[in-house]
Amino acid sequence: MERIEQAVILAAGEGQRLRPFTASKPKVMIPIANKPILQYVIEAVAKNGIRKILVVVGYRKNQVMDYLGAGDQLDVEIEYLEQRQQLGTAHALKQVRESVSGKFLTLSGDNIIEPDTISELVQAQPNTILVKEQENISKYGVIEAQDGIVTSIVEKPKEALSHLVNTGIYAFSDEIFDLIAQETDLTSVILNMIALGHKVKTCEATGSWLDVVYPWDMLQLNDMALAKISPATGGTIESGVSIRGLVSIGKGSTIRSNSYIVGPAIIGENCEIGPSVCVLPSTSMGNNVCISPFTIIANSIIADGVEIGPSSTVQDSIIDRGCQIRGHFVTQSGETEIKVDDEYHRVRIGAMLGEHCSIGTGAVTAPGIIAGNRCQVKALKVLEESIPDEGLVV
Repeated sequence: MERIEQAVILAAGEGQRLRPFTASKPKVMIPIANKPILQYVIEAVAKNGIRKILVVVGYRKNQVMDYLGAGDQLDVEIEYLEQRQQLGTAHALKQVRESVSGKFLTLSGDNIIEPDTISELVQAQPNTILVKEQENISKYGVIEAQDGIVTSIVEKPKEALSHLVNTGIYAFSDEIFDLIAQETDLTSVILNMIALGHKVKTCEATGSWLDVVYPWDMLQLNDMALAKISPATGGTIESGVSIRGLVSIGKGSTIRSNSYIVGPAIIGENCEIGPSVCVLPSTSMGNNVCISPFTIIANSIIADGVEIGPSSTVQDSIIDRGCQIRGHFVTQSGETEIKVDDEYHRVRIGAMLGEHCSIGTGAVTAPGIIAGNRCQVKALKVLEESIPDEGLVV
């Protein structure tokens, strides 16, 4: 069987359910373990020998194009095509019609995958769906199949018809473009193909596949990605610092004396940590982060340029770019109910802060609090309800 030599990555979507984190960046550019989600997809494709990559961009497209460029840094050739209106996955795929020929992979740019995840699909026949067994199927398209042939796809079923879900990763040939017709969604296209008598096969993924739908999914992805990092100590480690497990520290960073870091954890470049700071597992910090003395950070994503004052406790939380947080800040973590798009989700989480928030001394957040971008919270305030972009708590 001839291997697939080209890939199409759909990266045009906004990701509204991930707000506030997608207000100023596309979903595919959300950093997980200090790399955009899209980069994991491209690296997995490249490691399977595919060098020609077409990226369909749309929402805040310049961020994707500026970051990836022509693909030289990742040893691939990237061509960009624009989906001007985000009308659906089939509509996005139609944008590449003139740029591909023969067989190709189609992937979502917002899933973290490993090279092994797609290694079998690279050799599959056209019209094959990559499926993955999942315990919780409620947010996916569930695949029903007989002897490896798809019989139906049911979106977000109430009952588990099967535990195989559609990963949104496919092997197609250029014949798919005639079958798309006026459909906007790939699931509808595939159901039409089955109704017309086309055989659509399944290929089960053995490697990791995790998608990010809601903000708290970011912590799960971060934990998985951190397990694969390479240990590194590129900065200055002062005396009395204790480092345990898989830890990567970027160049130009300083870990001050008596700090304690337990991996898996990643600290970016030009960070200032400590003295006497405790960084616990499943934590990632971006570049230019400053963590003041006697602060504890656990199972959290701290983005570029964040400053956290002394004697703070941040756990199970996501703090986006440029937040300025004074001392004695506490994110309470626990199980709570969060409403997104008329759906209620019971999750264990701390706080989720958008970009450039300013938090005063001694502020406390209840579990599951979402603060939008550029919020201001004055000293000693307890946040018990989420606040929108540019919210002010005095």
